[in-house]
Amino acid sequence: MDGLPLRLGLTMWSHNNWQQSFYGSGTKPAERLEKYAQVFHTVEGNTTFYATPSITTVQNWKSATNDDFRFTFKLPKAITHQQMLKGSQAQLKEFMQVMAPLHDRIGQWTIQLPAAFGPEHLDALKQFCALFPPSFPIGVEVRHPAFFAKGDAERALNQWLMERGYDRIIMDSRPVFAAKPDNEAIIDAQMKKPKVPVHAIATASHPMIRFIGHPLEQQNYDFFTPWLSKLPQWIAEGKQPYVMIHTADNIVAPELAANLYKMLQKSVALPDLAPFPANDGNSQLQMF
Repeated sequence: MDGLPLRLGLTMWSHNNWQQSFYGSGTKPAERLEKYAQVFHTVEGNTTFYATPSITTVQNWKSATNDDFRFTFKLPKAITHQQMLKGSQAQLKEFMQVMAPLHDRIGQWTIQLPAAFGPEHLDALKQFCALFPPSFPIGVEVRHPAFFAKGDAERALNQWLMERGYDRIIMDSRPVFAAKPDNEAIIDAQMKKPKVPVHAIATASHPMIRFIGHPLEQQNYDFFTPWLSKLPQWIAEGKQPYVMIHTADNIVAPELAANLYKMLQKSVALPDLAPFPANDGNSQLQMF
């Protein structure tokens, strides 16, 4: 394991609204990943969920990052959602071949499953994961209610994840669902994000939290408080958590992530984040 106790990241590395606040006005769109990777340790790769990139694009992503950076790419939705993991061996092989230049910079291959993927499909998940080499890190995000009911279905899932050394991805959507649906971004997020209980369980060595933020700054700190004890506990156990910060429109996600990280630094020894490329490091502490 590398020297970082915890990896902090966002849901994306390219956002037009970050031009002045994060990248700096002189940054070109093609330079955004390089600037992002100077500050954050990981990123949630949503782009691969919607389409497999070109080999040239993958090479560019590698050139823009360093060996210490980690991507957590989602598998294509054609595999996870449309085919529900069945009969997708050829598609998976093709995707992995395209992504080959980045294999050594993968924190997790994320298998995000739809709410329709229930306990009756667990065998399909087991068979699918058997297609991966043992060295490939896998994170599984489930959304079916039975996997949150603390019954036989959840126990069976968690036990299998532990046995295989796969991480169960934890969705903390409480903040965004506590927000008033009074703007388009919040309404859209509340429609798309799963409203599931937060089960803070680490089934392997890289538990990932996807924290979906509230538009009001202070509300996020209140919801993040339980993680101020759980994350240091996992780190003390030798685990390396991944913390992914989202907001409904992601406009202030970099600032929110930096502020939450500073809160964590009061509970556990973490190296300082580098200053945002756009400034001297001061403005990242002021969200709005």
